[in-house]
Amino acid sequence: MAFDFYMPDIGEGVVEGEIVAWKVKEGDTVKLDQPIVEVMTDKATVEIPSPRAGTILKLNYKDGDICPVGKILLVIEEVGGTSSPPKPHGHTPVSVAQHVAPPVPVAAPGIQVIDATASRSKVLATPATRRLARQLGVELGRVPATGKHGRVTTDDVKQFGTTALVPAKTQPAPVSIKPQPGFLEERIPLRGMRKKIAEAMSRSVHTAAHFTYVEEIDMTELVLVRDRAKSRAADRGVKLTYLPFIVKAVVSSLKKWPQLNASLDETTQEIVRKKYYHIGIAAQGPGGLVVSTVRDADMRSIFDLSREIDRLGEAVRNNTATRDDLSGSTFTVSSLGKLGGVLATPIINFPEVAVLGVHKIEEKPAVRNGQIVIRNLMNLSISVDHRLADGWDGAMFLQDVKSLLEDPTTMFMEMV
Repeated sequence: MAFDFYMPDIGEGVVEGEIVAWKVKEGDTVKLDQPIVEVMTDKATVEIPSPRAGTILKLNYKDGDICPVGKILLVIEEVGGTSSPPKPHGHTPVSVAQHVAPPVPVAAPGIQVIDATASRSKVLATPATRRLARQLGVELGRVPATGKHGRVTTDDVKQFGTTALVPAKTQPAPVSIKPQPGFLEERIPLRGMRKKIAEAMSRSVHTAAHFTYVEEIDMTELVLVRDRAKSRAADRGVKLTYLPFIVKAVVSSLKKWPQLNASLDETTQEIVRKKYYHIGIAAQGPGGLVVSTVRDADMRSIFDLSREIDRLGEAVRNNTATRDDLSGSTFTVSSLGKLGGVLATPIINFPEVAVLGVHKIEEKPAVRNGQIVIRNLMNLSISVDHRLADGWDGAMFLQDVKSLLEDPTTMFMEMV
């Protein structure tokens, strides 16, 4: 018999998903629990397994289409059995591949600083509604919701955009690139992970008021410390890099400059200063840039940080990272290791307040005590949201990071 498979409820607050890639086609024979489709939501990319064994009769959506929860995703001709189809909003187990944080609207005056003691409620809206809000420059937190369970609908956004007292800040109209006759071109659909990255970067640039500050760091003493510790780390199965030391210096400095370990709750107009230190590590994954999260970095040793960073990196490369692995960071460190270059202006991992760019360490001439000597020098760059922190804050934070990295003894004394 024909079995209608409804788009399952694959996460709290998720009402629709984008079809990233079908793993089957009409006429294919599938087994129970065989992966059949990858779906991307505002929260994650998930791989949905087949609920029945049988033959694929019909795929109701194409790659790149948006399928609402509760709509018929596909039809399967079952092999034996007459089980009734699941309820449209039933839960189907899925494996999470990537997290994308929901957008946070633009700031407004009259904000109040508070400590974060509990999680804040988020605006409920579909990806299409969020895109429309960004295009119209509408702050979702200010839009009166008329949808079910307090959900903001596209009509709500359109109505608010036409009646708001403050004119909407519109983004430039989409640019159409016409094919050039006689020249070879390739057109690749912008969808899935690349599309989510594009949306996240655009949201950050168009919302956060970026400024970047750069400082040169003399890593010579830390190079010596790491060289001495490498053999002991290897005995414990740890591959020791400079990143755990940088994370430790960052956490210590964030405790002195809490305005950089924060975010803006637009719905309540509060700056939420966080008393926990979940450090995001931005790295290139198979599908694009991914930020994994080292939780409670302030409570971990250098070796423990190394293990966790390695574990997260391996999970990202193998596409096995969980939603917890890829969410909840409070401050992000972006490093390309030996390919780190001389200088970059990293884009903030919105809605965080700042991101630290780590560049390569090189032997260079430096003047010390009136003498030209060879030192291991490295640049650090920090991009900060000027709405929530000032240039002084970013500069002083980076100066503290600098002093800790240049004198590792002081760093270890600062550790909790």
